[in-house]
Amino acid sequence: MIKKICLLALVSCWFAANAQKQDYPIQPVPFTSVKLTDHFWSSRIETNRTVTIPASFKRCDSTGRIKNFVMAAEHKGKFCTVYPFDDTDIYKTIEGASYSLAVHPDAALAKYVDSLIAIVGRAQEPDGYLYTARSINPVHPLSAAGPERWINEGKLSHELYNCGHMFEAAAAHFMATGQRNFLNIALKNADLLVKTFGPGKKHVAPGHEIVEMGLVRLYRITGKTDYLNLAKFFIDQRGIKQYDKNSKNPYENGVYFQDNEPVVDQDEAAGHAVRAMYLYSGMTDVAALTGDTAYIKAIDKIWNNMVTKKMYVQGSIGAVGDGERFGDNYELPNATAYNETCAAIGSVFWNQRMFLLHGDSKYIDVMEKTLYNGLISGVGLDGKSFFYTNAMQVTDSFNHPDLERERSGWFVCSCCPTNVVRLIPSIPGYIYAQNGNDVYVNLFISGTGNLKVNSKELKITQQNNYPWDGGLAFTIDPSSAMEMTLKIRIPGWVQNQAIPSTLYSYQQLSAQKIEIKVNGKLVDYQMKNGYAVISKKWKKNDKVELTLPMDVQRVAANMALVDDIGKVALQRGPLMYCAEWKDNSGKASNLVVPKNTVFETAYEPSLLNGVTVLKATVKSVNVDEAAQTVTTENMTMTAIPYYSWANRGKGEMTVWFPEKVKYIELITK
Repeated sequence: MIKKICLLALVSCWFAANAQKQDYPIQPVPFTSVKLTDHFWSSRIETNRTVTIPASFKRCDSTGRIKNFVMAAEHKGKFCTVYPFDDTDIYKTIEGASYSLAVHPDAALAKYVDSLIAIVGRAQEPDGYLYTARSINPVHPLSAAGPERWINEGKLSHELYNCGHMFEAAAAHFMATGQRNFLNIALKNADLLVKTFGPGKKHVAPGHEIVEMGLVRLYRITGKTDYLNLAKFFIDQRGIKQYDKNSKNPYENGVYFQDNEPVVDQDEAAGHAVRAMYLYSGMTDVAALTGDTAYIKAIDKIWNNMVTKKMYVQGSIGAVGDGERFGDNYELPNATAYNETCAAIGSVFWNQRMFLLHGDSKYIDVMEKTLYNGLISGVGLDGKSFFYTNAMQVTDSFNHPDLERERSGWFVCSCCPTNVVRLIPSIPGYIYAQNGNDVYVNLFISGTGNLKVNSKELKITQQNNYPWDGGLAFTIDPSSAMEMTLKIRIPGWVQNQAIPSTLYSYQQLSAQKIEIKVNGKLVDYQMKNGYAVISKKWKKNDKVELTLPMDVQRVAANMALVDDIGKVALQRGPLMYCAEWKDNSGKASNLVVPKNTVFETAYEPSLLNGVTVLKATVKSVNVDEAAQTVTTENMTMTAIPYYSWANRGKGEMTVWFPEKVKYIELITK
């Protein structure tokens, strides 16, 4: 208990020390101040703690990732993994473990993390350089590293990428434990970067962005402006290097690296999707801390492009496997969809920052869609199997090199599993936010949040069964009566918006207005930027209640999405649904959902850790190979939440359903 009180004091003091600096106008309520009591996210966080984190550490050990650091300290041996960024899997797992330790003390885990930090520290060179792909054998480093430090950074060495993840992990560990053992390693490395890069020094646009975000984290802790200035310097280096502007190849023209033009001139989400999300997140951080309006104009344009032309219906991004990148506008194929899990995680980071900057619920709408669909699909219900890519359509008759029909325990490039490790335990930090007297409720997850409004304690308790049920109840419990403006997000999906753009829309609109009760009485409220705004003097145990309608919505795509013409997707609440082979007579590609289909819902507690399923009478197209006939018949279709597919073996799956039989594609192989 004493340790926990000290930790909360440390976090509070840190926020107080930084409160006077220019920053995001809205601040998130830290995850350490939020305790969950729900089933949906609490069970995932617990599985992450008890299964995913231990499995990740074990795999870092068994694959040689830890050994690389041991050999780097000794400057002998041979780099024993494949990629120069394999160091980051240890950093990301330490970050996730640190978040877990902050709210669930575990002496054995803390001791193991400290032992890894010691191993990492011994691998650091005297001037702060830390990069096992070179330090193991400086004379003959890994080929991707280049013959000298930093020489391949603009390409594929990932030296600064490794630094960025180390900064993120060290900051998390310091904030979670108050210990400086990892932070000191990171600061020594960051000081080396300050000495090495900048005006009159080395110039480079980092090959894989994240060092910008990491430097900002260190700036927030230390107040050292050199770190913030260097983050901006790295961002501003983009667009200087000369590429072949006439080439259509994204590697040759610089688009892959978001390096084809200065960031302030960019207006399209382009290139490698994970790199892009980390760049835009870093730009948003720097814009908030410096007031750079050119950055803000650019990221606003880029965000609009992504959401209006480059996002899948379940929130995933990065459609093209060649380069793990964004495609052209409206290039969102289903059969070959890439949708890297890391890109979904990066999208959550960016959308949270955009909300903190602008205060508009549309960013949380996108974040919620991603969280509940295209992100958590990346980890199995067992907590130790993962998708690198997230398919939109799986059929028995089509295969593709990037198509994953089932999850894997690990990958040669295992950036996604370790990114999941660090994202899941931080979820409570996305629920609430605050701007002075304004308190935002962004996500609906049962539990308690503890805030301070005008130096008074405020506890908010949520009670709901979200995402299965739309009934929401909040108990507002100030230490004494206080003036406060409560802003409850009314999701876009309640307001006839499948997504905050015209990319997807509902076939049938609803005119229903959300009623809100305070202490059992209906109240008038204003809608502002997607929030129901209730300003009043709040007293102990004030009750707020509302119900979000959980109708099954038929989602149609913009006609520019050629793969989805004449098809419909299914949504209920924040969840997108799919049909999987297991529930539908072994197939999903033969289902037709006519316009007049009526869906029934049922919660099945024993299925997939408890899910609400959709059932309806639809058409199935059946091929009798022996008789060489094609017929349709009525059948009961079952749809499950998209995130839960591929937990019962591999087989067909689809998100989009044709509304009528229009033509038959003949498969002769």
